[in-house]
Amino acid sequence: DNVDLGDLMFSLCYLPTAGRLTITIIKARNLKAMDITGASDPYVKVSLMCEGKRLKKRKTSTKRNTLNPVYNEAIVFDVPPENIDQINLSIAVMDYDRVGHNEVIGVCQVGNDAESLGRDHWNEMLSYPRKPIAHWHPLVEVR
Repeated sequence: DNVDLGDLMFSLCYLPTAGRLTITIIKARNLKAMDITGASDPYVKVSLMCEGKRLKKRKTSTKRNTLNPVYNEAIVFDVPPENIDQINLSIAVMDYDRVGHNEVIGVCQVGNDAESLGRDHWNEMLSYPRKPIAHWHPLVEVR
């Protein structure tokens, strides 16, 4: 049951000397409509995870009434080089609702513990420090 929830494009960039991990949320496409209007009010929530515990979380602004939002927003985390191997990023595209609670449209993960593309993207970032590496990631349902 591979529902198409849409894709998220973001770039990863790591500066080992400064211990700075930057994830730039670029844009999303073909998000699943969450509202009766047939659109969503998406924003992206990024959680910095270490061994299953959430250390920090940041989010982008909310884009109103669109299934193809463009963000171009950078989120920076301080991650010393000795900790970079224990870190994962959990990225959730959320639908903002004024009433009730915000719903998760879909998620993706990057890091050593991530699967396939999420791990490849992470390793590519580590192989090319100081260079932003951007990829599309398909969103999956929250397990």
